[in-house]
Amino acid sequence: MKRAILCAVSTLAATTFVVSPAVADPFTFSTGTPDGAIATLSRPQSGSLLETETADDFILPSATRLTQASFYGLIPSGTPLSAISQVEIEFYHVFQNHPEDSDFGRTSGPPTFSTVHVPTRVNSPADNEIASATRDSAGGTITFTATQVNPAFHVNNTVVNNIKGLDQGGPFTGGEGPADGEEVLITADFTTPVDLPADQYFFRPEVLLLSGDFLWLSAAKLPAPDLQSWIRPHDGIFPDWLRIGTDITHMGPFDAAFSITGDVVVPEPASLSLLGVALAGMGVLGWRRGRRNPSSARA
Repeated sequence: MKRAILCAVSTLAATTFVVSPAVADPFTFSTGTPDGAIATLSRPQSGSLLETETADDFILPSATRLTQASFYGLIPSGTPLSAISQVEIEFYHVFQNHPEDSDFGRTSGPPTFSTVHVPTRVNSPADNEIASATRDSAGGTITFTATQVNPAFHVNNTVVNNIKGLDQGGPFTGGEGPADGEEVLITADFTTPVDLPADQYFFRPEVLLLSGDFLWLSAAKLPAPDLQSWIRPHDGIFPDWLRIGTDITHMGPFDAAFSITGDVVVPEPASLSLLGVALAGMGVLGWRRGRRNPSSARA
């Protein structure tokens, strides 16, 4: 009986100090609406089409549970919204801040972390995504809706296929010129929320169309410590990234138009009532021991 009481009291006392996530204040980050400066490919691999990723950063001041993301894109004119067949979202750490996510040995090291493909990796996304944070409509961890914002939207420049590393005669190409299409807003709800600690991250959405390409629209650049948007095709330069504004177009730098919402998460002690139960249990145990050993109780 004594051992059972000790075990119960120990369990209750330990439980008192266990912390669990508790939702606190809402969190929202936004780069704003499209500015028409540029649109860049962000597409998963499909058939013979290479995967090409565009990513832009955001900061979480505190641990946060992300529940929704939205972003603006350009799709070919006349494309029905039903042609948007898949949305995948990934999150990346900032390259130099998380060596566990990248192969620093491939680079020149500090201060530039250049490679044979790119002039720098400083402030780029890491080589590899945060695997636990990937969400995909194909896997049921995202539901999404698409809304047409403007049936005739113009951008001054695009980066789609002509993305070259240093060893391929790049990275400067100037972009691939202006384009017109439909401006759409895609809102993705995470059926499985994404929990991330305080840090700076890159947000990377990809959209698959039944026909044509989804181009992520730019937004006006925010002040530092905001970082510019980066891009990489899954070809010769992978796993490196290039700066859209500084490396490829010599314009910008650019942000991409998106927002992230969720709730700040704070540690919450388990109910104080458990502490009361634990203390009461310890009192009962002491009383029982005192009755069984009066001489010890008087010492």
